[in-house]
Amino acid sequence: MTETEDSKPLTVDAAYTPPSGGFRDRWILVSGAGGGIGGAVSRALAREGARLVLLGPHREELSTLHDEIVAVGGEPPLLQAIDFRGATIADFEDLAAALESRCGHLDGLLHNAGILGYHGPLQTHPPEAWLEVMQVNLQAPFALTRACLPLLAQSEDASVVFTTSEWGRRPRAYAAAHGIMAAGIENLMRILADEMEFRPHLRFNAVDPGWIATEFTAALFPGYPPATWPQPEEVSGGYLYLLGPASRGITGRLFVMERTVAPSPSPQRP
Repeated sequence: MTETEDSKPLTVDAAYTPPSGGFRDRWILVSGAGGGIGGAVSRALAREGARLVLLGPHREELSTLHDEIVAVGGEPPLLQAIDFRGATIADFEDLAAALESRCGHLDGLLHNAGILGYHGPLQTHPPEAWLEVMQVNLQAPFALTRACLPLLAQSEDASVVFTTSEWGRRPRAYAAAHGIMAAGIENLMRILADEMEFRPHLRFNAVDPGWIATEFTAALFPGYPPATWPQPEEVSGGYLYLLGPASRGITGRLFVMERTVAPSPSPQRP
């Protein structure tokens, strides 16, 4: 099967800097905001004047990020501790209802929460580990997007960005759950873009940041120090490009970070 032009990844500058004030008064919801890429993007958005809703499983991490943002003059973000492992459809609908009363609308939604789960052969893959990855990495983004669509529809320019990985396009041994999840995320993004074709103020894209110095990468490459990989702050610009007005009109596309180079070694095999 050959790639169509629309399915070929585009590149986005990981170091993109938005024009001053480009995010002022834009409400952006970030999942997985407590650390890694989610935390770095949240701090970058706050510096540009965005109003943030921070989601993550640990209230303490969100509170720390809240204080960091306020300390540098950012707007105090809204915090919502929610563990995607046990979250239900009703939980996401309740969240959307609460945001409607607090924000009235959303201008952006960044899906960044995710877990690695079991890394090993399918033959010994624990079913419960499979279901957990699908729940956190695929079911939760679906349910959160579904619940927030009415809020996004109230914006004049709303952007939904999904974080994916190369395993969705290049399946590899020992990464079954994560690879299938990533392929699912990319197809979910394209389906949403296709369904919303006649609503040009809504756009849906996905981005593969490459291997970044996060807990996820550390678990796959335990023999490599964190300095081996780009830091999360080094790719936040690409997310700002996709979440902000600079990418208006682009939808249904997969992006890879222009300055992120995949490492030559393979992840550790079990």
